[in-house]
Amino acid sequence: MNQAKGDYVSEEDEIAAMEAGYRKILASLGEDIEREGLIDTPKRAAKAMHFITQGYRQDIDDLINGAVFTSDTDEMVIVHNIELYSLCEHHMMPFIGKAHVAYIPQGKVLGLSKIARIIDYYARRLQIQEVLTKQVANCVNEAIEAQGVGVVIEAQHMCMMMRGVQKQNSIMTTSCMLGTFRSQPQTREEFLRLI
Repeated sequence: MNQAKGDYVSEEDEIAAMEAGYRKILASLGEDIEREGLIDTPKRAAKAMHFITQGYRQDIDDLINGAVFTSDTDEMVIVHNIELYSLCEHHMMPFIGKAHVAYIPQGKVLGLSKIARIIDYYARRLQIQEVLTKQVANCVNEAIEAQGVGVVIEAQHMCMMMRGVQKQNSIMTTSCMLGTFRSQPQTREEFLRLI
């Protein structure tokens, strides 16, 4: 439920506005929006876009939901190959890949599924991969005040595969290293070796 100039906007109103937009796009393409195969397309596309961008309508505290636990471990925790789906803000085309997240606890650990939820929270909106990587690292760090956090994301971008240079096998890799992952090369190297 977005706030626009102080007014409440319902989910139904958001989807209806997007549906109208998709109708205009289809008509601009020269399509007959009344033909059988397209009659419900604007509504389906609007619902899909609403779902894909759900990160705008979620609250990170609700997603983490208190799943921060006291722990005396100080060894590296890694969750890797977490699939992600996002939309690039430049062309609104998907990028698809996987994230690898590591941290070194400092008295607190994060519930395992919460790392995947944090990734989805930031991925389910328009942005660039570089920003997504930094957002995930900062969020994990803020949630548990770790000694260090490392995040690497590898993704294929449809805006580069389906249009433009049309390179099918290119993979973009981004990383964000905080705390000991930045200051201690051996910690960073261990993380990169393990993923």
